[in-house]
Amino acid sequence: MSIETTFTKEQHRQMAVSLFNRTWDLMDKADRTEDEELEMIHIAHTSRYHWGVVGDHVNWSRGEWQISRMYALIGAGEAALKHALANKRIHDHYQLTGFDAAFVAEALARAYHLLGETEHMKAHLAYAHQQAAHIEKESDRDYVLAELATISG
Repeated sequence: MSIETTFTKEQHRQMAVSLFNRTWDLMDKADRTEDEELEMIHIAHTSRYHWGVVGDHVNWSRGEWQISRMYALIGAGEAALKHALANKRIHDHYQLTGFDAAFVAEALARAYHLLGETEHMKAHLAYAHQQAAHIEKESDRDYVLAELATISG
């Protein structure tokens, strides 16, 4: 029996959401312990797994983004880039736009910044700004721009 049939689709969805939110809580925590960092790594990947079972391309993209950002927060540039590139493949295949496209580029810029790849970082940061300009909802656009401002470039 595979894990896909062990849980109902609703259980997969509930796990994906719950673990995604718990990952956010840990990402927002200023004084994470080493054990909490390990928990964050485990649950971010587990959330993405469950989205892979029941989600759509937007869920997959946001899951890869969260994993990339989580690795960036703990200084793991190569892992951050691996998941940012996975997110870019989703973006390229499904033609994500606006908010999601901006965050695909944001993750790439942030990972390249961690790795000292300044030219790649600047190119993806510029693309993220271009995508942000097309976000209609002002609060979403402002959020994206605030996140982009945290990347040195």
